Amino acid sequence: MKKLILILLAGVFLLGACSSTPEPDYTTEQLESALNDGENPEGKIVSVKVDELVPDSAFGYNIQTGEHLNFVSSENPDVKVGDEIVVKVEKVESLMGSYIITYEQQ
Repeated sequence: MKKLILILLAGVFLLGACSSTPEPDYTTEQLESALNDGENPEGKIVSVKVDELVPDSAFGYNIQTGEHLNFVSSENPDVKVGDEIVVKVEKVESLMGSYIITYEQQ
């Protein structure tokens, strides 16, 4: 009986570990600093706090955060101001002093 319980607990632990959100490489503040220092964060995981959502921007759905960060997607991210999400950076472009970041939500 003890072995069965241990096996079940191990299985639950493994399933939980497999479905968990990846550990972020950056916060939005760290990402903005890295971008300002010329780093390339493509493929990195970022924890994003939604400061503002602009659903009808020229880039699509625009999650604005930090001083100059714009996380953009053509798909509705289904978030509201104050939410925190974890994303994987796909591409970063600099435009008129702001960073336009396409991402995949984790």
